Amino acid sequence: MIRREAEIVKYEARLAYTLLIPSFVILVVLAFYPLASVFVNSFTNKIFASATKADYVGFKNYGKLLSLTVKELPPVIDEGSGQPVVDQESGKIIFERPIKVLPREPRRYKEVLQFDFFGKRLVLGATDRAFIYAAFDTITFTVVSVIIEVILGLGIAIVLNSRFKGRGLMRAVMLIPWAIPTAVSSRMWAWMFASTRVGFINVFLQMLGLGNGQVAFITSDAYQLWVMVAIDVWKTTPFMALLLLAGLQLIPQEMYEAGRVDGASKLRQFRSLTLPLLKPTIAIALVFRTLDALRVFDVFQIVLAQKRYSLASFIYYQLIDNQAMGYSSAASVIVFILIFLFALLYIKAIGGANSNE
Repeated sequence: MIRREAEIVKYEARLAYTLLIPSFVILVVLAFYPLASVFVNSFTNKIFASATKADYVGFKNYGKLLSLTVKELPPVIDEGSGQPVVDQESGKIIFERPIKVLPREPRRYKEVLQFDFFGKRLVLGATDRAFIYAAFDTITFTVVSVIIEVILGLGIAIVLNSRFKGRGLMRAVMLIPWAIPTAVSSRMWAWMFASTRVGFINVFLQMLGLGNGQVAFITSDAYQLWVMVAIDVWKTTPFMALLLLAGLQLIPQEMYEAGRVDGASKLRQFRSLTLPLLKPTIAIALVFRTLDALRVFDVFQIVLAQKRYSLASFIYYQLIDNQAMGYSSAASVIVFILIFLFALLYIKAIGGANSNE
């Protein structure tokens, strides 16, 4: 009898694995094979949509993407006095141009930024500064937008979780920005941020006396990234609010009633009940939004085109416009590793929080 049961268990195990084979094959074809192809191509100089044979180049693509250097900028010396030249208007020392100190062989480095460090003027150089700018902008965009979306989403979720007339309608209306396709909402906001009479934002600010109505939100480097953040916050905050609202509804109301009986204020209930019990939901929402924000493409591509890149739009530009399939594959692998590390950090943080509880 026992032997018969053991045979049945083994048979069912074999049957289960057999039934999983089609799904595993589909997963390999749709996920692992493309990923492996990208990884292999990243070590070649393959040209997109070309019959030219690709050659193995080793880590050359990665080296060009990630090569950074920091050099000290010497001050410009006056030939007569032998002293550093000082700007007459600002009173600051004038330094040599970065091109004079940045290496040009074996790779040519270009200036990324200048900064002061312990009284010295330093310059950061990169062989592909467009990639460095794209990485910095993407990470900044991710951190700022996700933080704002969590704060606003939590506030909206708390309001929608309370009882008031028209709550159902409010929930439906809240989802409209999220339901609008990104291509449509991005183009809509691009018109609203235009520096012409069409731009509602400029007209509104001028009515408030906060500008001349011609602020170049889309073309000015000072505003571009924050415009992207504003568009993403408007569109994605409802999604964050929806996730957090689901978490709030899982908290038993009896706990709040017990808190009120003990004399706890609304703020104390929020700090001692809502936030601790909502931590798992917030963590899951952060994972979803962070990983999604790191892959942002459409809003950058539609609103800014080639004026400013995210990591995804940089990869698109290298692949489609430059046809550099090997180079874009290397950039894709770097982005994959970046996203994987973020996910790993979140998972470890969530695991640590759960173990402490």
